Amino acid sequence: MTDLSTSGAAAPRGPHSSSLLVQDANTRKRNAAESRFRLYGVIAIAIAILALFALLGSILYNGSSSFRQAFVVLDVYLDPAKLDKDGTRDLEKIAKVSTFGYAPLIAAAFETKFEDPEIGVEGLSAKNAAKLISKEGPAELRRYVLANPDMIGETVQFEFLASGRIDGYYKGRVTMETAKLDKNVSPEQLQLADQLKEAGVLAIKFNTGFLTRADASENRPEAAGLGVAILGSFYMMIVVLCLALPIGVAASIYLEEFAPKNWITDIIEVNISNLAAVPSIVFGILGLAIFINFAGLPQSAPIVGGLVLTLMTLPTIIIATRASLKAVPPSIRDAALGIGASKMQAVFHHVLPLAAPGILTGTIIGLAQALGETAPLLLIGMVAFVRDFPSAPPEGFFDPAAALPVQVYNWTQRSDPAFVERASGAIIVLMVFLLIMNAIAIVLRRRFERRW
Repeated sequence: MTDLSTSGAAAPRGPHSSSLLVQDANTRKRNAAESRFRLYGVIAIAIAILALFALLGSILYNGSSSFRQAFVVLDVYLDPAKLDKDGTRDLEKIAKVSTFGYAPLIAAAFETKFEDPEIGVEGLSAKNAAKLISKEGPAELRRYVLANPDMIGETVQFEFLASGRIDGYYKGRVTMETAKLDKNVSPEQLQLADQLKEAGVLAIKFNTGFLTRADASENRPEAAGLGVAILGSFYMMIVVLCLALPIGVAASIYLEEFAPKNWITDIIEVNISNLAAVPSIVFGILGLAIFINFAGLPQSAPIVGGLVLTLMTLPTIIIATRASLKAVPPSIRDAALGIGASKMQAVFHHVLPLAAPGILTGTIIGLAQALGETAPLLLIGMVAFVRDFPSAPPEGFFDPAAALPVQVYNWTQRSDPAFVERASGAIIVLMVFLLIMNAIAIVLRRRFERRW
């Protein structure tokens, strides 16, 4: 026991002595700097979160309305005198009736509605009232008749898309004041729309056609959909998955496990890292030169888009796969070789299963990156207006198609505000796909993750 403990007296302090219990000036300065740094970090995170919520809020606010659409339900009499004068039900003769021949049937259906004393606006004829229906309406009615020729002569209840202006009226884009200056809609038509809504003839419903229809012309924004773009993106992802995954994993296994360490492999590794940083539009130029101009593959086809995106995704998959292989402890390889396994058996039976979570995660992240690319697809012609759905594989890989990011770009170039709304809705669909793919990556990582 020391004298200090027995006496309880503290040792004398000099003028320059310090205590751990008392902060000096330098300590206070360091602690203040650390507190400021933490505050800066919290502020930066808060700004990033606010910016993210502002972006997501803007997209959801502008695009959520694209999933709702105004529909008009009418009882349409399929007049044989206009559709099948001979009464033979010959499809070739019925098909000769253009969409202009179906417009009077819709106008006649409105005349029937005008018999209701609560429906009708003074000075608005049935012909002008029929303009509440989308220009796609006669075409839809024609397709229905061609698919069901036996219904000619009957009265069918048909659900038509309302025109873009009427739909915009219930979404806040069109008002009575703006309608006075708009040649595509009149205040009388908006008044009639209100009457039809009160009578239950016009209703706002979930717009499944936004996800299933093809693109539409600039005069029919209400009929535009993402069906062709979704199918085209799906076809491209199949091509990328079938090519990039086996090629990327095989190249990574060779470079990491079997290739000799010399200047040749060093050059290959440096170029792979450089390719991962190359702008995506460069891959579009490469695809245009090789796959279209040289190989003669069709423009705007999923096979070309898939090949271009494969070239762009390969460096990402290779880098992620090599990182996963390096993360496996060397003792796993040594133990396998020590019990008599060959080099290939050690890699494929022990190393590769342990690296599988990282490989799958890197692959899905690469696919998600490819799904959102626009620039390379613009150069290979996927910005073209495509109305027809591609066929089933394998023929569908060579049919013209669109892609989700290109469809967003295409709609933002059109003047009608309804297309801007649909562009935001397409962004929501694209984000949902990306969230699903990232969720799958997390699930696969946890499913195949192993401890050692």
